Amino acid sequence: MLLHPLPPGTDDIPSPEQFTYPFRYKPHPLCVAAVEDIAPVCRQLLTKEKNGKMFGVMIVEAEGKRYYLAAFSGMIGGTYLQEGFVPPVYNLQTEGSYFKQEEANISAINHRIANGEDTEELRRERKQRSIALQQWLFEQFHLLNAKGESKSLISLFENQPQILTAEEYFNGKRQVQMGSRIPSGAGECCAPKLLQYAYQHQLKPLCMAEFWLGPSPKDEVRIDSQYYPACHSKCKPILRHMLEGLQVEENPILSTAREQAKKVEYIYEDDDMAVVYKPAGLPSTPGNDDMPSLLDIVRERWAGAVNVHRLDMDTSGIIVFALNENAYKQLQEQFVKQTVVKTYVALLESPVAENIPRKGTITLPLLPNPFDRPRQMVSYEHGKRAVTDYELQEEARVVFHPKTGRTHQLRVHSAHSDGLGVPIKGDALYGRAADRLYLHAERIEIKHPRTGAGMIFERKADF
Repeated sequence: MLLHPLPPGTDDIPSPEQFTYPFRYKPHPLCVAAVEDIAPVCRQLLTKEKNGKMFGVMIVEAEGKRYYLAAFSGMIGGTYLQEGFVPPVYNLQTEGSYFKQEEANISAINHRIANGEDTEELRRERKQRSIALQQWLFEQFHLLNAKGESKSLISLFENQPQILTAEEYFNGKRQVQMGSRIPSGAGECCAPKLLQYAYQHQLKPLCMAEFWLGPSPKDEVRIDSQYYPACHSKCKPILRHMLEGLQVEENPILSTAREQAKKVEYIYEDDDMAVVYKPAGLPSTPGNDDMPSLLDIVRERWAGAVNVHRLDMDTSGIIVFALNENAYKQLQEQFVKQTVVKTYVALLESPVAENIPRKGTITLPLLPNPFDRPRQMVSYEHGKRAVTDYELQEEARVVFHPKTGRTHQLRVHSAHSDGLGVPIKGDALYGRAADRLYLHAERIEIKHPRTGAGMIFERKADF
């Protein structure tokens, strides 16, 4: 039975009017009930795994009745097939398939090389076979949408920004080119599996949610039982197609940003610089989506304004803008030389463990996760130096003084087990979502770009 009955007590919960926007959402109560129902089975499957795993549920309607489907990402216990979970879009493990045969041929070449028959000809053959097999595999993935249209992975990733391989990224390559390179594992996440099964069996998708169970990988921050959005690098081109024909919720950050744009405050201004308060939920700079940003708003007042640093969209607080080229160079130099003193305050999900010093320094090198932007990873081998001084205050309140300015630095340093070990309250990426991210850039100490005079600006948090 792949159609699971919804648990008792859900009959009176109304179905959503629109399907879940998968890249940022609050799980629907029906999904929450389904997750609670299937979680014990998922945890039993995890006994076959070393680390945790991403799972997903989808509420569907069939012949006027509601059910839920369940899925897991990739394989579990060495197989794509588990009782009660939807199958993969394409099963690589089908016995006697071309994939298994060619995989065996490549393994035989690896064996010959490992046993001393290491020739350039063999290595070239292995590379050619591997590339050809990967291309063949992508051609087997044909994904449906609600209109009944089918597209292959190859067509879905045409003219998309190329996803850098881990090797390329770690070796310093950053430039993204347009092309058709498909990331490994594309089509094997929960959302594509669930939608594909629903479409194949004439089921009406109502809503869905993806969640993590089990221990976090060492290089990432994943919280047990936390809901997560679909990843961008593997899933965005796929889901853009698969959701066609469904009525999908609007990206919630669009309406939030429009509302928060009304709350911008101007703290200081002269001919060279401006200091502005950015509310939580407003991007610092323009992005790909049609939403306002703080820079757009500031430039309506000062046409030539340039921000010399940024805050995460979900972080509130003080941002400094340069109003001419000389001011920009002078201010930027202070940030580069790390002479600017920044003070952040945050509320944590819970008090930190008793063995964590009340005051100290966290040093965890960070780099962007090339396969799941904008999430960051901890990597002692490839990450960039990231240093944060902290001081724990009453209960779960903490003051941060970042010495470097890496993306999501405070959020990861707080949540990671080698940092404070507790996520900031409301951190949907590294902890659990709430009404907002409780992180605020409260104070900045900087020198005036023209006079060199020391200046202090402060805007207290609203929490």
